[in-house]
Amino acid sequence: MTTEQQAVPVARPEPQRGGPGPSAVRSPGARIGPAVGLLRTARPRQWVKNVLVAAAPAAAGQLASPRTAGQLVIVFTLFTAAAAAVYLVNDARDAEADRAHPVKRLRPVAAGDVPVPLAYAAGGLLAALAVAGAAALCNPMTSALLVAYLAMQLAYCVWLKHVLVVDMTVVTTGFLMRAMIGGVALGIPLSRWFLITTGFGALFMVAAKRYSEAVQMEGAEGGRGASRALLGEYTTGYLRFVWQLAAGVAVLGYCLWALESGGVAHSALLPWRQLSVIAFILAVLRYAVFADRGAAGAPEDVVLRDRALAVIGLVWAAMYGLAVADL
Repeated sequence: MTTEQQAVPVARPEPQRGGPGPSAVRSPGARIGPAVGLLRTARPRQWVKNVLVAAAPAAAGQLASPRTAGQLVIVFTLFTAAAAAVYLVNDARDAEADRAHPVKRLRPVAAGDVPVPLAYAAGGLLAALAVAGAAALCNPMTSALLVAYLAMQLAYCVWLKHVLVVDMTVVTTGFLMRAMIGGVALGIPLSRWFLITTGFGALFMVAAKRYSEAVQMEGAEGGRGASRALLGEYTTGYLRFVWQLAAGVAVLGYCLWALESGGVAHSALLPWRQLSVIAFILAVLRYAVFADRGAAGAPEDVVLRDRALAVIGLVWAAMYGLAVADL
C-alpha cells in the first residue's frame, strides 16, 4: 500500500450510504479497458493533495506573479505524475495480495483489467518523465527532490511500511516534500517555522488517519477489514498520543512564527498575522473532532466535505492574505 492511499473503507456486505466510490459500485464481473484502468490506478481523487506544492510560494506571498503560477502548474503536474507512478508500481506489486481482499480486489490491476507488466511499465515511464521534466523545466534541486520522493515511496512499498513509527514518518515526509517542492522550484527560501508547522501538521493528519483506522479495526469482527498488517501493532492510545502531540507542536510552531515580529501592526490596519493564529487553532480543533471520533480515515473527505472547516479555512486564508499584503 502506498503512502498516499492509506485508508481503505472497512468491507461491509451492504453498500455505504452517501454513494460509494467507483470501485465499490463496480461488480466483480464487470471489465474496463486498460486505459481507464491505468487512470483509476493513478488515483485521480488523490491529486488534490498535490495542491500543497503552492504552500511555500503562498507563505512567501508570491502567488500573484504569472511566472509563479505557470511554474506551479508544471510542478503540480510533475508531482502528480510521480505519485501516480508509485500507485501503479504498488498495485502491480501487491496484485496477488489484493485479490484476497474484499475491497482491494476490485482495483484494476488486481481485477485483471490492467496487466501487471503494463502497470510496471506505465509506472516506470511516469517516474522517468517526472524526473526528466523537473530537470528540464525547473532546476536540478527539484529533480533531486522528486528522485528522493520516488525512492522513499518505493522503499515504503517494499519494506518501510512494516517498520513501526518509521511508516508514519515516511507518510509525513511525503506531505512535507509536496509543501517544499514549490519553494525549491521557484528558489524561495523555506523558513524553519514553515517546515515545523507543515511537518507536524502533516503528522497530525497521518496519525489521526491511523487512529481512525485502528478504531475501525477494533470495531470489525476479528479485526477483519484492517487496511495494513502493521496497524495491529499500534494501540489506539499510542496513536491518540501521537496526533495530540503533533497537533500541539504544529500550533506552537505557527504561534512562534506569527509572533516572531511582535504583536504590533506596522502599516497594516490590524495585526493580521497574529490574529490568524485564532483561525489556525480553530481549524486544528475542528479537525480534531473527527480524529477523536475515529472518522478521519480519509483526510481529503474531512477537509473537502466539512462546511465549518471550510469556512474556518477561508477565514484563515483571508487573514493570512491580508498579513502578506500588509493591509
